[in-house]
Amino acid sequence: MSVSEKLDQVSEKKFFSFSRPYLDFIDKSKIYGLIYFVMAVINLIIPFVILYQVIDSGIFRYLEAKFIFAFILSWIVVVFACWVGFQLWWNRRKRVVELGTTEFSATMIFSEILQTSGEWLGTLIGIIGAGAGLFAFIFLGNDLNEIFRMIGMRSLALGPAVIIAGPIIGFVIIILFRFLAEQLRLFASLVEHTREIAKNVKR
Repeated sequence: MSVSEKLDQVSEKKFFSFSRPYLDFIDKSKIYGLIYFVMAVINLIIPFVILYQVIDSGIFRYLEAKFIFAFILSWIVVVFACWVGFQLWWNRRKRVVELGTTEFSATMIFSEILQTSGEWLGTLIGIIGAGAGLFAFIFLGNDLNEIFRMIGMRSLALGPAVIIAGPIIGFVIIILFRFLAEQLRLFASLVEHTREIAKNVKR
């Protein structure tokens, strides 16, 4: 028996192969589907984390009724936005697993994650900016920025302009991330076509 065969036998023992399920898990690209699963679950948790933090702060005891109504309606908008985000990540996870069987799978999967992240972020900003901004403006007028501070989105504290600016910012984010993702796909496609041309030339 050769040294190579002996090493193969040793490597088949449990001590040297206990990590094989983990390695198979990575090779089959299921780990990328796990990322989508985790992000989908996070979207379900976010609204309740916001609600807990606001209630735990005890701020309701010092707020006028109009602030409370504005927060409740804005929180419902956050729930809706996160539900859309959940569906986005949940439905895209199957596509990532399929991409794991393609050539240059890591590049293709990263581009898909990048695109989905941009669509998710842009969607949340667009829906929450317009929806929560509108409800907050109806109840609070120019004090609507307080609602965005309460829900942890200080970057959207733009005053009444957020009702229009939110969807515009969200749309720009979606386009930008999709553009970057397409550049990665284009790079992978060019490399693949170059390889095919090189093979045909050799023939």
